[in-house]
Amino acid sequence: MQKKFTLFSLKKRILAILLVISFIFCALIVRLFVIQVINGKSLQLRATDQWTRDLSIVAPRGTIYDTTGSTLAVSYTTYNVYVRAREVTSPSKVASILSQELALDFSSVYQKISNKNVSEVLIKMQVDGETAEAIYNHKLDGVYLAENSDRYYPNGNLLTQVLGFISIDNVGQTGVEAYYNDILSGTDGYSYVQSDLQGKEIGGSLRYYYPATAGSSITLTIDSKMQLILEQVLEQIMEEQQAKNVSGLIMNAKTGEILSISSKPSFDLNDVPRDDLEALFDQSRVKLVTDIYEPGSTFKILTVAAALEAGVCSLDDTFYCPGYRIIDGERIKCWKTIGHGNQTLAEAFSNSCNCCFMDLALRLGVDRFYEYMEKFGLGQQTGIDISGEGSGMLMAKSQVRTVDLARMGFGHAVALTPIQLLTAVAAIVNGGTYNEPHILSSITDATSGETQTIESSVRSTGVVSSETSQTVNYLLELAENKTGKYTFVEGYNVGGKTGTAQKYSESGGIAQGKYISSFIGTYPADDPEYIVFIMVDEPSAGAYYGSIVAAPYGKIVFSNLFDYLNEPKQDESVVIEYVDMPNVVGLSLADAAVALKNLGLYYELDGEGEYITSQLPPAGTSLQVGITVVLIT
Repeated sequence: MQKKFTLFSLKKRILAILLVISFIFCALIVRLFVIQVINGKSLQLRATDQWTRDLSIVAPRGTIYDTTGSTLAVSYTTYNVYVRAREVTSPSKVASILSQELALDFSSVYQKISNKNVSEVLIKMQVDGETAEAIYNHKLDGVYLAENSDRYYPNGNLLTQVLGFISIDNVGQTGVEAYYNDILSGTDGYSYVQSDLQGKEIGGSLRYYYPATAGSSITLTIDSKMQLILEQVLEQIMEEQQAKNVSGLIMNAKTGEILSISSKPSFDLNDVPRDDLEALFDQSRVKLVTDIYEPGSTFKILTVAAALEAGVCSLDDTFYCPGYRIIDGERIKCWKTIGHGNQTLAEAFSNSCNCCFMDLALRLGVDRFYEYMEKFGLGQQTGIDISGEGSGMLMAKSQVRTVDLARMGFGHAVALTPIQLLTAVAAIVNGGTYNEPHILSSITDATSGETQTIESSVRSTGVVSSETSQTVNYLLELAENKTGKYTFVEGYNVGGKTGTAQKYSESGGIAQGKYISSFIGTYPADDPEYIVFIMVDEPSAGAYYGSIVAAPYGKIVFSNLFDYLNEPKQDESVVIEYVDMPNVVGLSLADAAVALKNLGLYYELDGEGEYITSQLPPAGTSLQVGITVVLIT
């Protein structure tokens, strides 16, 4: 039986066909919308990547200047050598020329440029301009040069730890180069060429060039002339005191600006010793910022400031030192085991008498002692713009015994970084303002040329009163000018304090025979602008007291600093006398002390015997009157 189609059924079929066609068109429209609008940019980038080849143009890093405008670090153009294997017509010839010009192994280069499965291969980075020009002149097919940037440090091994160095990829790894990498780094550029499906460049095609944008330049608070003065003295200490390492700093006491800072040994930043990573890491650290130590007698500046500010002592107070104190049943010795006898506060500070500072700490008590240590910034970072800053360690207040507090008074049983100590001292001597130490002075934008000045950051004021500040400055002046006014550095008003700290072994016990000797100096003593710090780690030339090992070099730094600044003397009439060191070996301690006193010499005592077995320096050495020598019993 034949099936008949009605008009109604025909309409339904047409409608169904139209709906299917409409659906297909809608789907196509949606698909086109997704491709062209939603995924358009990403697909365009993928297409561009397929029909172009690019070479990056590394942005030069910003220049680093010192506060006088001298260049400390500058970028210069180098080149990266690439090969596109599919464009190389004579692999053997290309490999031979490149291996010769770049001092590379022929077989290694040949293997790279013969691998046509890789569209592009890097042969060598950071090629100098002369070598790059020689390669360019060979007109080798498939060989390309891309601009890169490398770093040059005009002063070589000056400011090694501060400036730091960069990786082969132009990224800061240590020092300022790492800390301010985001500022110093620019924006890389690119060079594009059109290529076919095999990656070969299409002759006569369009080329695209996007130039790199250089990084911003920065100016540091560092004065390179002061830095040179400091580093020359540190090198002298390394040689004469045969130390494990030495560190030093010159700081503006009123602003917290670091004018120079260094550790020795160091290395030339233009020849980084990457083959010995342990030594590289050790010599790259700014040890005054990263490492903690037990400060010893330099900490007494903080103790006396706290005691004066709290009103538990005055210049009229006297202290008796029999050579020890017995606290909690423990006998704690003064460095002078025969004792200092009766002393005023000023005399005890000059004598660095441990007994006096035990008394001051106990007068303060744990709560007030910790209150002032917190004011002085102990147990917390200073905020200095140098990587790896340590926080120091303070014993938990609830666990502090009376004997612990007594030891803290003279700088034991407490660990801090030298920069913590120096920042606290700066706050005490400048009238009570705690400035965060810093090395960045300004930033200059490479594009606009605009300069942003970095202001000193004040963390707190009123750390101590102006009266306490003046008294501490007076004590520091007396401590270093033992034979009269302006005699530490002839004619100049310099204050200071020395310290001798024990070192500890990895097991936690005292490391026998290992010490850290240090010196803190201030100038002008009555209103300090400059703080000089010298720290000698494990001196091994015979002496280890700070007054013998560190203070004389602090004097040299100050003398050279005054010459550089053309600083006039406070008193031209001051003339320092010199005497010859007598031979006191074999004498009793009492007789030796009399002999030295008659010549105007002071002494530090090493040992508890009755007779002198050795002396430093040897007999006949010319010494400045008022200097301290070492007697060994």
